[in-house]
Amino acid sequence: MIWDTIAAIPLAQLTAFVAGGLLLNVAPGQDVFFASACGIQGGPRAGALAGFGVGLGVLMHVTLATVGLGAVVAAHPEALRAIKYAGATYLLWLAWKSWRAGPVDPSARGSVRPWAIIRRGFLSNALNPKPVLFLLAFLPQFTNPAWGPVWQQILGLGLIFAFTGTLVTMGYGIVAGYAGHVIGRRLGLINRIAAVMFAGLAIRLVAK
Repeated sequence: MIWDTIAAIPLAQLTAFVAGGLLLNVAPGQDVFFASACGIQGGPRAGALAGFGVGLGVLMHVTLATVGLGAVVAAHPEALRAIKYAGATYLLWLAWKSWRAGPVDPSARGSVRPWAIIRRGFLSNALNPKPVLFLLAFLPQFTNPAWGPVWQQILGLGLIFAFTGTLVTMGYGIVAGYAGHVIGRRLGLINRIAAVMFAGLAIRLVAK
């Protein structure tokens, strides 16, 4: 069983993995900014749902890394480039929709379509090739054949990383949602702020 294999990993090694993963997740990156933008635009619930969707995207990357497809994609620059530009295009589309949405109705900030927000979060992460490279570089550092099947270690550690990362990202989205309520009352520019954040993420994705 996977969790039996994880239990065989020395506690110090497992603790170092969890701590390192949390530090990486707490540091603001594309996922955090995306969930924050959704929270600012749609309220705390939207921010939480966006973070959950991002977590589903991470699970997809963990699965790919476990079965070895991540290594195949990472070995073909053209595939990574295609995914990168698809992700940037999607973020620019979200920016355009947000910019044209106009002022936010404060009474409508809490009325979000859950699956639409979750889908946005999933696509934002799934269309970012960086998690593939990150997981391939990060997870193997904490595995050892002596502790059990390496693929089980990668899958188990990946699930832990996805779980803690999802909680952190949802937390950012919720906090941004409450902050967005204050911003909305004072400035009425929530959609424009979200649009700038989405566009910035698209530029950042292509530039790196």
